[in-house]
Amino acid sequence: MKKDITYLHTKKREQQPITVLTCYDYPTACLQNEAGIDIVFVGDSVGTNVLGYKSEVEVTMADMRHHLKAVRRGVTDAYLLVDMPYAADRDVKQAVTNANLFLADGADGVKLEGGIEKVPIVTALTEAGIETCAHIGHNPQIHGTKAATHGKTFAKAKHLIKAATALADAGAKLIVLEKITEEVSHIITDTLNIPTIGIGAGRFCDGQVLVINDILGIGPPFKHAKRYQDYNHLTFEAICRYREEVANGTFPTDANTSHIPPDKLVRVRKWLESER
Repeated sequence: MKKDITYLHTKKREQQPITVLTCYDYPTACLQNEAGIDIVFVGDSVGTNVLGYKSEVEVTMADMRHHLKAVRRGVTDAYLLVDMPYAADRDVKQAVTNANLFLADGADGVKLEGGIEKVPIVTALTEAGIETCAHIGHNPQIHGTKAATHGKTFAKAKHLIKAATALADAGAKLIVLEKITEEVSHIITDTLNIPTIGIGAGRFCDGQVLVINDILGIGPPFKHAKRYQDYNHLTFEAICRYREEVANGTFPTDANTSHIPPDKLVRVRKWLESER
């Protein structure tokens, strides 16, 4: 069954946690789709996690479209969400144009970063029939890679709650809460009719999102994430074993090779003799 925005909203009403993971390639998309992940998310974190960029602000529309198309080929059931990269939603016209490009590439919805200042953009996308996910708290495109926790003071908590409400009222269908204190995230989740997706925002959001690299153990650990695999160690070990076996001649073996039938080989050798 193809998961749509109605399915996700129903999960919130029925208090069923929503599962979200970032994804950047076809093989991983196939695995996430088969595993039953609700939202497969092509995040602009592809820049630092896959492309070797120093920050998310280097990611372009071309980068995002390339990876979105790859992921789309592996997704049949999950809701497919994609990030609007840095400056792709600078004004209403540009945001609608770029979001429509993503929809044409197979996305179900787009995500954008920012607070109350993004209300006109969310309104325009909604009026254009484009499902939009807001994103408040820590915004990598705005705050950089050094993440700080948001919502620790009365003023900042109030600002986050008002921003979340304004974005939902503008038509956002989902909202990501990143690096926000658990108590404020809980209040926002209880206040809004749309699902909240937390990352480093505590236990009371309607869903959770993590970066696929972080759960696999690719790169450094983070407090907000949990490692479910040790990809770095296991992959390095495999590469070293391969290098050693090629170097010492134990790979490939006969089991890794194919053979021409003996009678055909005789003909080849006779032909080579005749050519000399």
